[in-house]
Amino acid sequence: MDRRTFLFSAAAATALATGARAQALGPQDQRMRALFDQMFEDMLDHSPQSVTRLGLHQGARMAAKSQLNGASIADLAADKARTARNLERLKALDPAALSPSEVPHYEAVLFTLSADAEANSRYAYGDAGAGDPYVISQLNGAYRSVPDFLGTQHGIETQADAEAYLARLTQFAEVMDQETERSRRDAALGVIPPDFALERALTQMEGLKGDPAASPLVTSVADRAQAKGIEGDYAAQASAIYLEKVFPALDRQIAWVRSLQPQAVHDAGCWRLPDGEAYYRDALKSSTTTTLTPDEIHELGWEQAKALSARAETILQGEGLTQGSVGERIQALFKDPKYLYADTDEAKEQLIADLNAQVREITPRLPQAFGALPQAAVEIRRVPKFIEAGAPGGYYNRPALDGSRPGIYWINLRDSAENPSWTLKTLTYHEAIPGHHLQRSLQQEADLPMLRKIAGFSPYSEGWALYSEQLALEMGMYENDPLGELGQIQASLFRAARLVVDTGMHAKRWSREKAIETMTSIDGSPTSSAATEIERYSVWPGQACSYMVGKLTWLRLRAKAQTALGDRFALPAFHDATLLSGAMPLTVLESVVDRHIAARRA
Repeated sequence: MDRRTFLFSAAAATALATGARAQALGPQDQRMRALFDQMFEDMLDHSPQSVTRLGLHQGARMAAKSQLNGASIADLAADKARTARNLERLKALDPAALSPSEVPHYEAVLFTLSADAEANSRYAYGDAGAGDPYVISQLNGAYRSVPDFLGTQHGIETQADAEAYLARLTQFAEVMDQETERSRRDAALGVIPPDFALERALTQMEGLKGDPAASPLVTSVADRAQAKGIEGDYAAQASAIYLEKVFPALDRQIAWVRSLQPQAVHDAGCWRLPDGEAYYRDALKSSTTTTLTPDEIHELGWEQAKALSARAETILQGEGLTQGSVGERIQALFKDPKYLYADTDEAKEQLIADLNAQVREITPRLPQAFGALPQAAVEIRRVPKFIEAGAPGGYYNRPALDGSRPGIYWINLRDSAENPSWTLKTLTYHEAIPGHHLQRSLQQEADLPMLRKIAGFSPYSEGWALYSEQLALEMGMYENDPLGELGQIQASLFRAARLVVDTGMHAKRWSREKAIETMTSIDGSPTSSAATEIERYSVWPGQACSYMVGKLTWLRLRAKAQTALGDRFALPAFHDATLLSGAMPLTVLESVVDRHIAARRA
């Protein structure tokens, strides 16, 4: 799951500027790459958690392992100022003097900086840019992200690592207080999450409370230190920090969120926020990297739903399922016990084992469609129980740059009924191979500026992952498995429904309930799953639209290359050309495909 993870850096970036490479670049190319490296280093200076995610604790950056990202009003203002400064520095370059291979990097960075700077100058609430209007919700806030980060990203191999964990645990309390202060400021501006988002957030916050000895914040460091033979009573130390620092800050935040409940409304859309209609348009621009309007995206969703439903109808009838609408019949399949894993930990372990088997099955077929293949491994893990209530059904974390941590495909097992067996192939192809893991690992392993190695553009990466579901179908992974193919169709229906309901809530002022009803009628997903998704879209406007817009663009550009090249078209070459250039806005992707066509014709 990347949420505009864009401007981060590393000391390792200098390794890219080898003598041979530097000589191959023109003067303007070198100036641009030097600027990227400076932006990189500057941003890592202010994002210690990114140092950890990227596995770059080296030299002077070792201190970052004891720190969390600041979340104060001053920190946010400084972030916005850096964006404006970096945009000014980038615009001082002459793009016409860049080598053709460097232009996509310039255009990709320019898009993000420009979009964020424009939004920063217009909206005084939420996170930087447009798309995250609420500081605290069931999806936003350190209370939710930091425990997950400490448990899954903060490695513990030495005593210093364990001590750094305790330092971060102490700072966790400070960060929560900073976010409470920002939320208080935003509430004064009229920015309060919907009532259901506050209710879900409180449920998750309360889930962090309880016996310190059983808290994942305590057991994570204690168990891992013991497993490594590290001396020290880390359970006692973490428990003391939890009781003296974290618990009071969490209680203060809970009290603040509860005080907001009487002021919260049930309206799901961001249209009700200050300058809310413009905010949504800017969120769509950032999330789709297009100029599509809410009305255009809404209609596109209905068009896709109609076409996909026709294919689903054919499969359902072939399976003897003829009664009711497509959505109703898919809903019935979700509930059919013969496709469900038992709601037990043992059965859920078997589910994860089955997902690993699916990865092993598709891996030998990858050379059909790809030249370059990732070196990094991927692991499949269960979403931690204490955040699963508000987490999506599946998501992915990229590998560490130093190889210390593999890519991780997280699956949410809060309710086995949400994961019938016929849906799991598609989820695996989306999150792991040939989806997120393949694309993001190749990007990190490619010969790119470090700034570009970790760039995230949702319509590119999420569009790729959705395109990958169809690519797996084309590779024969659903042969003699019509219900598995139905899972692929249902997943696409789900993304088509997102176009409809996201624009419905934020532009057409639909209620939460109408959005849930519409989603289940289109894709047949269980009401509980649809409710979680709708509530997610309500606090993250626009992002849900990136998937289908991106997939359709990938398909259109592939068809464009096939038509233009005829017998010269080769799928592995097309994928290498578009994946090894790194994530980018869709408009930039089109120019990359055009250059690929020209090169193959030459």
